[in-house]
Amino acid sequence: MKLTLKQQRFADEYIISGNATDAAIKAGYSKKTANRIATENLSKLVIQTYIDEKLKELSDTKIADQQEVLAYLTSVLRGETQSEIVVVEGVGEGCSEARRLQKLPDEKERLKAAELLGKRMGLFKDKLDVTANVPVIISGGDDLED
Repeated sequence: MKLTLKQQRFADEYIISGNATDAAIKAGYSKKTANRIATENLSKLVIQTYIDEKLKELSDTKIADQQEVLAYLTSVLRGETQSEIVVVEGVGEGCSEARRLQKLPDEKERLKAAELLGKRMGLFKDKLDVTANVPVIISGGDDLED
């Protein structure tokens, strides 16, 4: 089943505002019935599926995934990225001027990237994970008082 144009506008407005009644009004539904229509629309599986798919698309484009984070940390570690810094320089007579410069990652930043990558890849172990099956044997149980 496909969404009608009004239902799609409702879903798009709902994604923007999170307010179902307001989304129904903006989609062109009557103000008198907007609350009821909004509730009905949100209970329809086809509309809910559309909303979920659009939210996932937004999430995928706005939130960095694991691969992107690892690629960025690797580029910092290798010194392939640049950041902008502001440098204040004296220009004479007690005046100074700010300039923007591009700077490669310094040793501290590259070391931090290496540390984060190493932790992610399990290269460093802060805690030992020891698991063993050890039988417990209680002896001398007959000698104990009740």
